[in-house]
Amino acid sequence: MRFLFYTHSLISDWNHGNAHFLRGVMRDLIRRGHRALALEPQVSWSRDNLVAEQGDAALADFHDSFPGLVSRIYDPDFDHEAAVADADVVVVHEWTDPELIARLGRIRRNGGRFTLLFHDTHHRAVSASADIAAMTLADYDGVLAFGETLRQRYLKAGWGKSVFTWHEAADDALFHPMPEVEKTGDLIWIGNWGDDERSAEILEFLVRPVKALGLSATVRGVRYPDTALAALDDAGIAYGGWIANAKAPLAFARHRVTVHIPRRPYVETLPGIPTIRVFEALSSGIPLISAPWDDAEHLFRPGTDYLIARDGGEMQRQLQIVLDDADLRRDLIRSGQEKIAARHTCRHRVSELFTILASCGTDRVKQQLINLEAAE
Repeated sequence: MRFLFYTHSLISDWNHGNAHFLRGVMRDLIRRGHRALALEPQVSWSRDNLVAEQGDAALADFHDSFPGLVSRIYDPDFDHEAAVADADVVVVHEWTDPELIARLGRIRRNGGRFTLLFHDTHHRAVSASADIAAMTLADYDGVLAFGETLRQRYLKAGWGKSVFTWHEAADDALFHPMPEVEKTGDLIWIGNWGDDERSAEILEFLVRPVKALGLSATVRGVRYPDTALAALDDAGIAYGGWIANAKAPLAFARHRVTVHIPRRPYVETLPGIPTIRVFEALSSGIPLISAPWDDAEHLFRPGTDYLIARDGGEMQRQLQIVLDDADLRRDLIRSGQEKIAARHTCRHRVSELFTILASCGTDRVKQQLINLEAAE
């Protein structure tokens, strides 16, 4: 089948975590013999910031790291009708321009033979609900929501015909343990500062515990204001700026522990949704300690796959225990990897996508799925 993904960017993961997941999904689709193409707009704040900060070499790095993936940049004159004409499945990310979202819906309504899906991987449904409510989704065959609470929000608001839970996951072809790599530091956190959605939490669960313990620590990410950089420096934390996601597994391998600090909207209004870094860290085989979040969908086994710290003081104690106890680190690594391998890889999500398509896909797509099953 031919899959077409409208995304903010496949090429750039600068403050754009959905690129991580989409790359893994596309790679698995291609591995299975399907065709997958991404379309991204000419004006992309993620790609523009990446080039401004890192130069064109960062774009070349993407192609070197993911040689099988293709993304086409479209301008205002791009012929979207022609682009989707021979597609079987078109997946449109929620950062896509609302006018284009509506245009693709009209193409589907006016005889488009493809299955049209809307993909939401953000918290705007609760933090900026008017933005989502204004989108024209009536002509979409289904909505992919990256958590059950988000799915319920769509259902309650009447957004879209059919809504399915489709969590993010780890691309385990990229994120895997590297036991041969020498440890050069105690702790690494890979995460962006964001829009003041976890500023206090970063200080409580990362900066102060690291300073109190005198750990060798590194932070990678973007959008850190001067006040945040000063706090990191005061704690003795090395700030490395942006890191390409393809290089994150090696960064994890060089450290003995990492932390998860969820953004406030996911803690307060969208429980059950971790960031993709939880999947990626566990898949990489690094022990993880998390600030509080409600694993409402039982994706993991808290206390077994990772540890929970209810406040900064407990984070400090948990970090010290994990760093001192090699057996505990091995147990956490083994359990986390087992859970990822059993449920949370991009291979699992592609299989789930096929199940979703069997439910809401066009007759053409359903017949192709039957043919694929018969050929296996």
